[in-house]
Amino acid sequence: MVRLAFLLLFALTLAAQAPVYVVLWFDTEDYVEPAADDAALRLADDLDRLGVRATFKVVGEKARMLELRNRRDVIRALARHDIGYHSNFHSIPPAPAVYLRQLGLLEGAAEFERREAAGVADLRRLFGQHPSCYGQPGSSWGPQSNLALRRLGVPVYLDEGSQVGVDNQPFWYGGLLYIFRMGPFLIRPNINDETRLEETLRRFDQAAAQLAQRGGGVLSTYYHPTEFVTTEFWDGVNFSRGANPERRDWKLPRRRTPEDSERAYRVLRRYVEYAKSRPNVRFVTARELLALYDDPHPPRLDRRRVSLHLAARQTWLVQGRWTYSAADLLLTLLGVEPQHVDGPAERRPTTWRDATLPRPAFERASADVAAFIRRHHRLPSVAWVGSETLSLPDFTATLAADEGAGPTVQLRPGNPEFETAFSTDPAGSFNWAIHPEGFRAPELLDLGRLQGWTLKPARLR
Repeated sequence: MVRLAFLLLFALTLAAQAPVYVVLWFDTEDYVEPAADDAALRLADDLDRLGVRATFKVVGEKARMLELRNRRDVIRALARHDIGYHSNFHSIPPAPAVYLRQLGLLEGAAEFERREAAGVADLRRLFGQHPSCYGQPGSSWGPQSNLALRRLGVPVYLDEGSQVGVDNQPFWYGGLLYIFRMGPFLIRPNINDETRLEETLRRFDQAAAQLAQRGGGVLSTYYHPTEFVTTEFWDGVNFSRGANPERRDWKLPRRRTPEDSERAYRVLRRYVEYAKSRPNVRFVTARELLALYDDPHPPRLDRRRVSLHLAARQTWLVQGRWTYSAADLLLTLLGVEPQHVDGPAERRPTTWRDATLPRPAFERASADVAAFIRRHHRLPSVAWVGSETLSLPDFTATLAADEGAGPTVQLRPGNPEFETAFSTDPAGSFNWAIHPEGFRAPELLDLGRLQGWTLKPARLR
């Protein structure tokens, strides 16, 4: 009994030593109210004094307005922190989800890159660093952005939303490290009610302890600099429900009193001081987080282990410290060299009607799938068997279950289990005051599920 108690105490001690990382980020977006410039400066300076670096996700137009207003002091202060990207114009229509909803994977990625490349370039020019991350304006998410962000050299997706998530912790998706849908590990003290801070700090300790017991993890905290100086959002008073007034007609949001602002800054400062004082808690930026997670291209697994897994369900696989997406596993079965591949561009059904396939025809189909991946660096929507097709899940399950003997191959239905990680609410997932009234985007959620072939948990090094 004494030995059991000792072992339990030892295990708890080890758990307590597991690292807990806090990523503190600010959507720096309000280019209408000049006081928001001062708020960004104040936050950057306050955090400097606390010895904490944050990630400031800056809107392209906000950066250009800082330049136009000659706010070099703000630019210098933010540049001491990590700079992320928060879209080029944020709320000026059309928002990303609005135009991406009409486009497929490749066309959407090209259009996102066309609209956003200038903002990325302006941030690099003004702040002297390439943006470490991106996060969508509001809930205006679209999976096509992943491919475009890789082309733009932005490796991390840092935001909050309901569209996709894995265990309330960071995950790999579309070739990016996502910090998204953090659930109980999203901690936001209420800057409007200082009396509730103690309750939030208790919740912080509970979340940190839970992560430590799991071997470490990430807590996410975010604000907008404009929240500290205004009582309403700048875009809500100008662009609600798809409105698009001319600049001369833009209105300023209502301002906080100086006393209200000071309370808001004080709440955040007390929270940061408390979190910083906790054992094994460390503040990190989005750029630093990327270095803390394992390489998304792990060593190959035994083919037999891969076959058993994919034959039953198409989803990620965790093996020790390594994680494998369904796409990683399929590449192993096909003998394709490890690499990032995107998911299929569309959902296509199986048209083959028999219960079995001739082995020579199936082997040609498998070789064709491998050739498609090597050429396009994405998974095909179907495997062609002559003029008929197998859906990608059906093809994968069939390939995984086949033992390579006999003149025929037994057709096996697919089970794309990774799709359960995605929202099924096409209205609520995009519920943002700036989207047009009644906006729904089931097309984006379905395309997002197709990219779920690339989804897998991220593991701390």
